[in-house]
Amino acid sequence: MNDRLQIVPDICHGKPVIRGTRVLVSTVLGALAGGDSMETILEDYPNISRVDVQAALEFASRLSDYEESSYDAVA
Repeated sequence: MNDRLQIVPDICHGKPVIRGTRVLVSTVLGALAGGDSMETILEDYPNISRVDVQAALEFASRLSDYEESSYDAVA
């Protein structure tokens, strides 16, 4: 997690949001995946910044950079 995003159980059911908003990280990522430009997202969500969108991308990147470990290694 970084200083631009937050996870709070009482906000959006604990889903990651842009800090200080109820804009879901998944909404931003979905818009980008759907072909929306950075400018379109910033127009649609004027209470977030370019840095917030970049933080959402960084968050997704870190989530996808997992390493698999076997159950035998944990025991």
